[in-house]
Amino acid sequence: MPPESSTLSSEVDALFYFIFYSALIIFLIVVGAGTLLIIKYRKKGKDRLTSGKDHNLKLELAWTIIPLILVFIVFVWGFQLYMKMNIVPRDAIEINVTAQKWFWTFTFDEGFNSINELLVPVDHPIKLVMSSKDVIHSFFVPDFRVKMDVVPNQYTVTWFEANKTGTFDLFCAEYCGTGHSTMLGKVKVVSMEEYQDWKSQQLQSLPEGGSLSEQGALLYKQKACITCHTNDGSAKIGPSFKGLYGRSQRMSDNSTVTADENYLRESILDPQAKVVAGFDPVMPTYQSLLNDRELDALISYIKSLNTEEEQGDSK
Repeated sequence: MPPESSTLSSEVDALFYFIFYSALIIFLIVVGAGTLLIIKYRKKGKDRLTSGKDHNLKLELAWTIIPLILVFIVFVWGFQLYMKMNIVPRDAIEINVTAQKWFWTFTFDEGFNSINELLVPVDHPIKLVMSSKDVIHSFFVPDFRVKMDVVPNQYTVTWFEANKTGTFDLFCAEYCGTGHSTMLGKVKVVSMEEYQDWKSQQLQSLPEGGSLSEQGALLYKQKACITCHTNDGSAKIGPSFKGLYGRSQRMSDNSTVTADENYLRESILDPQAKVVAGFDPVMPTYQSLLNDRELDALISYIKSLNTEEEQGDSK
């Protein structure tokens, strides 16, 4: 296995080795017993035949209960690890990842981006909100035990927390065309001080325009979102953007949807797909009015309104 370089990699390896060695022991028992029986009864003759007994309760209980216990252990252990790998810590640094033939683009909320190199601080959780511009790709960093498909027209989310500094290989683990093998990148893990210095340098080189959420705030006005959606919690023609992200929304068909990145994206591009209860289906589509960058910025702005609300509550 590659070196363990994230907070969850040791847990992933422990589960893997438990399954591997359990299967190996069962394999050796079955094959060993079979081999011994073949040797013992290899000669023909009445004196070499087994008895007519075809039922052994203790043996049947053993080969039923022991695998069942192992299956339950793997299920509970695996489910707990799955939850850890899919529940993102609240203080995670969020980075947008865009995959396309055949490179990776990493966009930070402050507005700058990098190609094929993701620089992150050590001992701090990193949340990746990923989308593809063309076909299915897969974000895979073996040293972190992190792998997640990147799908066109929707967002997928994963996270990691590196516990070692250094440079780690990033691969696309889903065949995506003739240049698939060249879709390589690096994840560079540095100290928090180095990370902050690097961010400062990137911010100094930025053109006017502000962070991703600040650009979204401008789009909120420029694209007339302000006409129907407030940012202070009050209802208008449509639901308010304040506190919207992450909230459970009841739809007009009485179903319930969590307002995550995919819901926000779908509501902007196909607003009639899910209509919030109590509101009329009058919003037009923004399918051809926003490019991918603008869409990410607007969603980042909506999410930032939650952050402001949480900060206000903490005060």
